[in-house]
Amino acid sequence: MEEPLVIVENLSKKFCKDLKTSLWYGVKDLWSGVTGNKNERLLRDKEFWAVKDISFTLRRGECLGLIGHNGAGKSTLLKILNGLINPDAGKVTIKGRVGALIELGAGFNPILTGRENIYNNGAILGFSRKEIDSKLDAIIAFAELEDFIDMPVQNYSSGMKVRLGFAVAAQMEPDVLIIDEVLAVGDLGFVLKCFKTIDTILPRTAVIFVSHNMPMVSRVATSIMMLESGKALFQGNQVSEGIDLYYQRFYTGQESNVVFDSGNIKLTNSFVEGVQPFENLYDVEWGSSIKITFEIRLIDHDKVPNISLAVYDKEQRGVAEAIIENQDLFNIDKIDDNLLRVTIQLSNLQLSKGIYYITFTASEKLENNVFYKEHKAISLRIIHNRQMWTPFLLDAKITEINTTW
Repeated sequence: MEEPLVIVENLSKKFCKDLKTSLWYGVKDLWSGVTGNKNERLLRDKEFWAVKDISFTLRRGECLGLIGHNGAGKSTLLKILNGLINPDAGKVTIKGRVGALIELGAGFNPILTGRENIYNNGAILGFSRKEIDSKLDAIIAFAELEDFIDMPVQNYSSGMKVRLGFAVAAQMEPDVLIIDEVLAVGDLGFVLKCFKTIDTILPRTAVIFVSHNMPMVSRVATSIMMLESGKALFQGNQVSEGIDLYYQRFYTGQESNVVFDSGNIKLTNSFVEGVQPFENLYDVEWGSSIKITFEIRLIDHDKVPNISLAVYDKEQRGVAEAIIENQDLFNIDKIDDNLLRVTIQLSNLQLSKGIYYITFTASEKLENNVFYKEHKAISLRIIHNRQMWTPFLLDAKITEINTTW
């Protein structure tokens, strides 16, 4: 087993909400440090834990996915790991060179050129000028900044700063690489190139990857930690479980999701037949068929509308659409003069395990003259024993194998 490169033991950091009080506490802490009476694990008035009792070990070839909502403590933890701030309690041991992308443009001198910043960053990492010279062309080519490398960094766009920062951090091949959300700024082509590079250097590097993009996290992480209010709410090698918990913390299901209402038609009720919801979620097995019933009030309308359904994943990305061209195939019951009950069957659901939302749209014709549209008209949770982070889990099997020796 590889020797640990990052060892974090019971790490804690507290901040004060009030500047004046914080300065006073600072003076008191200096005196307590001299007298030896300092108790760093007690909170005082107006203080809070930004990071509390965090511990983990990271070896070469491992990637820790660090997730959590804004203010959970991720950036504070990374700044401690990178040596920018000191912890109030606990211990951090890092062996080898550390490359960090924790803020856009961090580590760059804005008045220096891109080329000069490459040499500065390389020197900070401990490389000699000769070593940097040998990597310079590869860094510039990876960043795609050949025409702008001698321009001051202060004139770079945010995307150019990300490309240069990642190129320096990756091409210098540090022992520990820390990445904090900066890849969200880059274009798709560069992001794909970055992930290919991470795949290449990971066997020789320990990576700490912070992102709100869960597919990105699942793409590279070998373990995961979810922070909430500075504490590790979930920690372990079960990356899919940690990501599931992340989504669950953001799911409320109580807000109004009507995005368009002409006043002519209104969706009054919707449900999955034969399934009892739990917290507005309908649990259905992968590969099963379900019937969804929609009750529609015709307020100032005398014709049956065209109905279509769109399926969105947990990050509100469209993954599927159900369009019923022949409205005559609907099982339509007229309950009274202005209420319709429409039942639609979705067969052989092959959506991957997870939560999905169905958007209901009623219009005059397909994608024309919309009367009513509601997101999350139905929320489904697909049940399966395999966790996949692609939107579909197809039912497949081997039918034949031919071997030639």
